[in-house]
Amino acid sequence: MPHLTLSALEKRYGAAAPAVASLNLKVAKGELLGLLGPSGCGKTTTLRMIGGLIPVTSGQIDVAGRDVTALPTHQRDMGIVFQNYALFPHMTVAENIAFGLEMRRTPRAEIKPRVQQALDLVRLPDLGHRKPRELSGGQQRRIALARALVIRPSILLLDEPLSNLDAKLREDMRTEIRDIQQRLGITTIFVTHDQVEALAMCDRIAVMRAGHLEQLGTPHEIYEQPATRFVADFVGRANQIAATRDADGTIRAGALVFRGPPGPPGQVTALIRPHRLGFAPAEGGNTAAGIITRVTYVGDLLACTVDCGGVSLTVEQPTLPGLPTPAVRDQVRISWRIEDTLVFPAE
Repeated sequence: MPHLTLSALEKRYGAAAPAVASLNLKVAKGELLGLLGPSGCGKTTTLRMIGGLIPVTSGQIDVAGRDVTALPTHQRDMGIVFQNYALFPHMTVAENIAFGLEMRRTPRAEIKPRVQQALDLVRLPDLGHRKPRELSGGQQRRIALARALVIRPSILLLDEPLSNLDAKLREDMRTEIRDIQQRLGITTIFVTHDQVEALAMCDRIAVMRAGHLEQLGTPHEIYEQPATRFVADFVGRANQIAATRDADGTIRAGALVFRGPPGPPGQVTALIRPHRLGFAPAEGGNTAAGIITRVTYVGDLLACTVDCGGVSLTVEQPTLPGLPTPAVRDQVRISWRIEDTLVFPAE
């Protein structure tokens, strides 16, 4: 039995198009499911309906077989970490963490050791006496997580938990949150618009668009086997080529002609990920001649823009010692495997 089940969940505001439309999801116990999509796609609305922060228009939410759709937030056994931390500024860190326990009338003798356990869990054992304003952004994020976990919820809800952190701290917190989630075995719903976070942290990802579920799968499935052009473009970087496809799978875009998977002939959009293109030959694959028009150094890779007969393709090459360094106006031949060409009907 799934630990969390969303059945035909829907949220409408007036006569406008639904913010979330007939969403069906099943989440296993101990699973970390990411809700991924651009702003306005319905992911945060979904999280808030799960947590009881906003009422559903229709549909049902079940936790461990129990219908919680109409229950208030405090009766759903869920811990929530908000995007803006929502820490009480007048309380100490320990008082913030203890707040949920006090609201649940936990015996006072039990509160202090559980608060300390929560502080130990997020690796801030000695900061219970401080006020939130005395902490860094990363420390405040950990305290918000400790406050959500101290009540020992059956489900943890994370709403953009890593926003507004610098890149290095985001990476560290990704690892830390995932480690804590796996150690506790807690079912977790993680809302993010950052595809790197979703790919790195989640067991499965639900990609949402305009209130609808676009695709549900493992990170590998979402990245390697995108079901739609939107998913292929939103998750990861991709060269998009407006083209036509012949019946035999030949794809034509101006002077650029290459092979792709067979399918119905007609107008298509071909997508090729930049790191799947290279300057070394790909045996039995596609090749195209071009001229480098731009080279961008990004630390661990070089992003080279190549004009292939009027079609611009970005090629990403790692900055490894011994590799030749491409330069603007170099004449090159790029190559890629046929199976690395993703093809979708033109919209």
